[in-house]
Amino acid sequence: MRQEEMVTPGEVLGKATEVKAGKGTYVAKHNGFVYASLTGLLRTVSPPPESPDQRPTVEVTGHKAHGAVPEPGSVVIARITKVMARMASADIMCVGPKSVREKFTGTIRQQDVRATEIDKVDMHLSFRPGDIVRALVLSLGDARAYFLSTAKNELGVVSAESAAGGTMVPISWMEMQCPLTGQIEQRKVAKNES
Repeated sequence: MRQEEMVTPGEVLGKATEVKAGKGTYVAKHNGFVYASLTGLLRTVSPPPESPDQRPTVEVTGHKAHGAVPEPGSVVIARITKVMARMASADIMCVGPKSVREKFTGTIRQQDVRATEIDKVDMHLSFRPGDIVRALVLSLGDARAYFLSTAKNELGVVSAESAAGGTMVPISWMEMQCPLTGQIEQRKVAKNES
């Protein structure tokens, strides 16, 4: 029995002549290698002594219990995918320092963007698709979407790319500047903790 290790889809687990493909794995016809078909823990199971086929079986068991899961009160890092008039959608990438292994989506509603002048929030001036934001999980919304808030100084956009492809530099809590063109764009900027 080998030490259990994490593998990801497409990882080579061995040659089909040396190991048998168990659950969570497959054999590629073109080269005879066994690959992982899902993310999870790799286990190598020895064959029973009376078995005519003495190849050990490799199997990958899902990691459902091991991935970080957003919970109300946790701080997450998310990528904005869509900005609408009253809300923005985001894909959650990390919960605290841990990356998530499943798809979790978040929604930042207009009233949760900032703590002051809530009625004046313009979603399109707060976020753009592709922005990386630090946000607080308020609650589990509907259909696996979490309600997120950026209404604290340290929450908001932590990384953004300008139209020219440069990584924007925050110059105030509501503006970021492109280092290539000098162009200033509005954002709900996260205050650096440093």
